[in-house]
Order: sequence, then structure tokens, then C-alpha cells
Amino acid sequence: MTDFAATKAMFHIPDGITYLDGNSLGALPKAAEARARETITAEWGEMLITAWNRAKWMDLPRRIGDRIGRLIGAAPGTVVMGDTLSIKVYQALASALDLRPDRKVVLSDSGNFPTDLYMAQGLLRSLGRGHELRVVAPEEVEDAIDENVAALMLTQVDYRTGRMHDMAALTKKAHDAGALALWDLAHSAGAVPVDLAAAGADFATGCTYKYLNGGPGAPAFIYVRPDLAEDIQPALSGWLGHEAPFAFDPDYRPGRGIDRMRVGTPPVIQLAVLDAALDVWDGLDMADLRRRSIELCERFIAGVEAECEDVSLVSPRDASVRGSQVSFAFEHGYAAMQALIARGVIGDFRAPDVMRFGFTPLYIDEADVDRAVAVLAEIVATRGWDKPEFMKRSAVT
Repeated sequence: MTDFAATKAMFHIPDGITYLDGNSLGALPKAAEARARETITAEWGEMLITAWNRAKWMDLPRRIGDRIGRLIGAAPGTVVMGDTLSIKVYQALASALDLRPDRKVVLSDSGNFPTDLYMAQGLLRSLGRGHELRVVAPEEVEDAIDENVAALMLTQVDYRTGRMHDMAALTKKAHDAGALALWDLAHSAGAVPVDLAAAGADFATGCTYKYLNGGPGAPAFIYVRPDLAEDIQPALSGWLGHEAPFAFDPDYRPGRGIDRMRVGTPPVIQLAVLDAALDVWDGLDMADLRRRSIELCERFIAGVEAECEDVSLVSPRDASVRGSQVSFAFEHGYAAMQALIARGVIGDFRAPDVMRFGFTPLYIDEADVDRAVAVLAEIVATRGWDKPEFMKRSAVT
């Protein structure tokens, strides 16, 4: 069994803080600071440009991709790092549409993260080939998959409510209809067990600054099903996706397999931090993590519902279809969240009225859950949220 007290000791949590926002930005692994310092001083500082070879900087996107691949059920050589999640969504969708040129529908749901929908809208508009982005309610997705769909594009775990799609079942339904399945794992990777290979997913993307604790702006990843990787022609044909980047050919020739999904120069310092963060996962059993996550979430739900009459659960009550977060609706949710943060309990808010709480067993335990329940209950019971300073909206909620 995983020793979660030991993993908690591997993170820096400020004194007096209960941190329930790792579903938005993971906490700082203590090893990350030393790794960043080493990369900056010993590699960049002393090796200068020779570090691309001597420190093997150019290999980081593939090497770290394989480390993440272990956590999401992807075979070695099928995941690569780089750029942002939005860019990776664009790449995956563009490739999928090229593989289904006679179909015009991209199917998604209203629970998808908005940037995925924005990227799809922009891509389809620029293609100008009559594609349609069809958005249905999450519970209507399965019935909406038909022979007109080119690509099913979903976020596995809903960012607002934590509702979780059945990846294997919906991927099979898409394949049975001749469509391709694209999965955004932003709220799945490092939070719930994922097995891309077993599910038959065609493409998957995800960020690394949430449950994987890679730090703000940490690079995204992309997975391509191995038998598709040699057939796709990247819409973003960057120089590091070229077969021979340093040949400096005037014409693009795609690299082999997943390498063709590389675009620009790797963010070396952030990849080094992410590499250190992933050390926490060595030897960790995802099944243990999932069991612990469910225990903490269930404890939080029971506590809040027992103590707070004016909030309502918007996450699925059934833990098997819920990710590693719990969301409650409250009329004054934004102000209540600011009051919580002022008391040292950090979650976040999503419009119109949702208070989100992320549960990351790597550094959250029962004491954190109980403190969060107690502080929230007091704020709701005493109208502790009803102060001008808690009403003012910040740029980031």
C-alpha cells in the first residue's frame, strides 16, 4: 500500500494552509526547486548551448512523455511533451479530421472545458470545409454518436462538476460508428486510473500543472494511437516535428511516429521541474491513489452535507463516475470561497455558483478534510462571506 504520509512530506504546503486546489494548480514538490536550480546553474549556466547535447535537453519531451505514459496507460514512444494544452487539442483534432475527410461533425458536450471548444471553433472556421461543432449535454453524448461524426472530442472529467465519462464505452461507440475518439485528460492524469491503450483511444491530450504538479505553465502532452502515428500529417508542422530538424530543409518532412507532434523548442526549465515532480509517482499504485481519493471525497461530502444546509452537491454522488474533486453550489459561492481562502482553506470558484474542491491524496489527508468542512460550515452559518472584500472579483477565480 502507498504510504501517503510519506508522499505528503515530499511537498511544500505553507503553514496554516489547507490546499484543496490541486485540481487547478498542484502544490510544489520539494525536489523541484533543487532541480530547477541545477538546470539553471549547472546546465544553462556552465554548459551554455552545449547543454542541448551534454545535458540531453532535446530528449526531455520524449523521456518525460514516457514517464507520463505510465500513468495513463500509454505504451513507450506514444506520448510527447511540449507547447500548451490548447495547441495539443488543435493538433489532435486537425489530425483526426484529416483521417476522416468525408465526415463533417465534431461531437462534444457542454461540460467540455471551454478552451477545447474554442480551439475546435477556430480550427473548423479556418478549414472552411463545412464542418459542424455539435455540442450536446453530457448524458446525451452516447446517443448523438452516428455515422456523420468524424471526431468525438471530450474531456474525461468535467472541470466544473467532476462528472466522469466512461472512456472505454464511448470510444467503442465512436469506433463502431466509424469515428475517432479524442480525450482531454487535464482532470484525469494523476487523479484517476486511465488506460488509453485498453480503451482504444485515438488521441489524448492533457496538462501537467494540475494533479501532476509540474508548476504554473508546465507543458502539455499529446498521445497518438501507435497505428495512427505514421499516417497523420501535422497541421502545425514545427521544426522539431521535422524528420531531421538540424538539416534545415526548406520543406517539411514529418518525423517518425509521435515525434511529428512536436512543434517548437522544448521549455527546458519547466520540463526539468516536471521531471522532478514525477519522481513522486515512482512506485505509486494508481489503484491505491484512487481508493484514497474516494475516501477523502466521501468524507468531505458527508461532512459538508451534515453541517451546511444551504449548499448543494453538484458533483455525482456515485464515486465511480466522479473524478478527484467535489463541487458544491452556493448562491454566494464566489464570496464564500474568498472567505475560505482568507481563513487558509484554498479551493476555487467556477461560474455561476460552483465552489470546487480538489482532493490530491499525495498531500491531502483526513485532517485537511475535516478542517475544510469546519471552516466552510462556520462561514455559511455566520454569513462570514458577507463582506465587501469578499465580493470583489479578481482576474483569476
